[in-house]
Parts: sequence; structure tokens; C-alpha cells
Amino acid sequence: MNNEFMDALASIERDKGIDKEIILEAIEQALITGYKRNFNSAQNVRVDIDRETGVIRVYARKEVVEEVFDIRLEIAIEEAKSINPLYDVDDVVEIEVTPRDFGRIAAQTAKQVVTQRVREAERGIIYSDFIDREEDIMTGIVQRQDHRFIYVDLGKVEALMPVGEQMPNESYKHNDRIKAYITKVEKTTKGPQIMISRTHPGLLKRLFELEVPEIYDGTVEIKSVSREAGERSKISVHADDEDVDPVGSCVGPRGQRVQTIVNELKGEKIDIVKWSADPQVYVANALSPSKVLQVTVSDDEKMTQVVVPDYQLSLAIGKRGQNARLAAKLTGWKIDIKSQTDAEELGIYDANAPIEEIQQDEDDYMDNIEGNKED
Repeated sequence: MNNEFMDALASIERDKGIDKEIILEAIEQALITGYKRNFNSAQNVRVDIDRETGVIRVYARKEVVEEVFDIRLEIAIEEAKSINPLYDVDDVVEIEVTPRDFGRIAAQTAKQVVTQRVREAERGIIYSDFIDREEDIMTGIVQRQDHRFIYVDLGKVEALMPVGEQMPNESYKHNDRIKAYITKVEKTTKGPQIMISRTHPGLLKRLFELEVPEIYDGTVEIKSVSREAGERSKISVHADDEDVDPVGSCVGPRGQRVQTIVNELKGEKIDIVKWSADPQVYVANALSPSKVLQVTVSDDEKMTQVVVPDYQLSLAIGKRGQNARLAAKLTGWKIDIKSQTDAEELGIYDANAPIEEIQQDEDDYMDNIEGNKED
């Protein structure tokens, strides 16, 4: 090695952010192995690379002893003192044993070590960049797909989207630009592996954070999200400031904000409801767009019994039970829905229940429904 090689290492240090000293130490360790393998040596050696000139020297390390049993590892005290009178028993003497043609081996070893270290450093940098983006969304470009994954280019790395994380109402073509939620970032022997999703509830949450300034700045808080990707989602929001309408903020003027998210999710319907610490109010709101007459809470079983108008029963339950199922996921409460007629027959409906106190304002629902173009 020579000055040009040292200059190249300095350049790598600047461009790749890899400490030159770390590379040199790795080369020295690799050269010890190379020396022993190529010169059939079992002795202890040390390799030193001059940090200024790049000159390489190999030193045999021998312990000073009274009586020599292995000349590869030991040196007699008399011989050691002939080298330096200050040596004593148990000291270590270093004798240069650099082979004449060691430069060729050194060049090959250095190239391999530098290539490996640069590759490891680049992988480390990518991992560091993406581990901070876990549970965030990024825009990528679809590259290809097979029976297991869709491969999406995120710039520095190719992410994997498993079949189970792909939306059922979407088809993905080469060069399509998509937003995806990063679910996992792992280190592997082949570099960082990035797993992404289009079905994760976190994608919906992040889209709202991007689209609604009040959520981004903390004025409006997303309390919970439940989602059946490609079909329907529910999101509950809350604002500490009573003058802020959390639902209206998310819907946006003429439904523009929520419609942007609906378009990104290829028509997935989104119900935005007001969160409440009162489970009666919260469950009633979560069953949007159905109106609710009464909610009875059983704290022990984490169960609610809900009464709805007869003509709204199918709307409250939803197609294949979807609306009720999403409301239960959103609130964390089990929900048993009864029609008004059935509830009266069972004697569980209080006809005097104040409807306007159970559910959020009807105007909020109409804005929400209009923003989603509810069927």
C-alpha cells in the first residue's frame, strides 16, 4: 500500500462517514490471518500499517523466557538482551518478519476489507435512517411483484409489502407511486429489511396527520382507529379546546380533507366520530352513521346494549356486521344492538332517554357522511 491508498481511505471517510482508523485496524487484523495462512506460520504476529505512508510491517511477538521450548513463540533471555539490554523475563519482544512479497497479499486483503466495510457502513446508515421511520409513512414506487411480496423502491432500499398487507380493492402496477406504512425495520445478513403495509390502521392515522393541520400541531388528537382496509374505517378524535370542532377539522371545508384521504385509499369509506370519556356517548357516536336512542353500560363485562330506531337497525349493524364490528374495535366495548320494537318488548328501552345527549350533533354526522359520499 502507498500514499494513494491512504488518500483513498481519507476520501471514503469523508464520503461514506466511515472512520479511517476503523478500516485500518480491520485491515491489520485481516493481514494477520493472511500472513499465517499464506506463510504457514503458527507464531504470534502483529501487523502495523504506518498511518502516514501506508507502509506495512509484520512483527513476530515472542515471550522472553529462561529456557526456550518453542522458538516460534519464545526467545531466550540472552538473545533478547542482545537486542535490547532492558528486556527481562516475561517481556514480549517484537521482531520484524515482513515477507518480501507481502505487498500483493496486503493489496488483495485491503480491497476485500474496504469493500466489506463500505457495504456494512452503507447498510448501517440505511438501517439508522429507516429505524426512525418505523410506524411512519413513506411514498415509494412499485418495482415488481411475485406471489409473496410487492417490491417498492423507497429510494435507498427496496421495501417488501406482503400479500396480507395489500388492499383488496387495489391493483399495483410497475412504476405506480403509493404511500405505505412502515411496520417493521430489521437488520439481516443481506442488509436492512423494510416491511410495509397498505392495510395497517397506522396508515390512516398518519394520513390524517399529514392532511389535517390541527392534528399535526396537537390541537386535535386521534384517540383510536379501527379499519377494515379497502372497505370502511372509523376514527375517533378529540379537542381539549371546546371552541375547536375536532370532527369538522378532519372533514375540512366541503369535505376536502377527508375526501383526499378517501381518494388515497381508493374509495375506502371513513367515519369520523367525536371521542368521549363517557362510554354511552362514545359508543353512540361510534355507531355513525346510525342514530342511537339509548346506550346501557355494563362495566363488569365491558358490554353495552344499544337501542336504535327500527328503520336504522340494518344501518347500525352494517353489511355483514361491519359497522357494529368497527365501532366495537374503535371503543373497546362489546356492543349488542337492539331495535326499538324489540327493546320495548324486552322492557329495556327507556322512551324518555334524551337522544340529543347520547350522540354528537346530527350536523356533524351529515358533514361526515357528505365528505365520504355515503351510500
